[in-house]
Amino acid sequence: MPKSPSLPARRRGRSLIKASRLHLGGLEARGVPAILCGAAVIVLASGVSEALKRSASLLPETLREARAFWLALRGPRPELANGTRP
Repeated sequence: MPKSPSLPARRRGRSLIKASRLHLGGLEARGVPAILCGAAVIVLASGVSEALKRSASLLPETLREARAFWLALRGPRPELANGTRP
């Protein structure tokens, strides 16, 4: 039969869960959901980091293309054509 955790160990776990709070804009999480959201953010950051590491050689070209795409969507800016600033 597995041994159950001692009373002080259970109290430390409960205080950790009670102390866990997450506030992001309109999102508020407390207890276990806050711990799970924190773990999900860590996993997400790790995935983004790995994706950037794998595609690092293509990143400069991708950024140039993204800038050209943004400029094409924005269209010509007449205030820049005659040299005056807004």
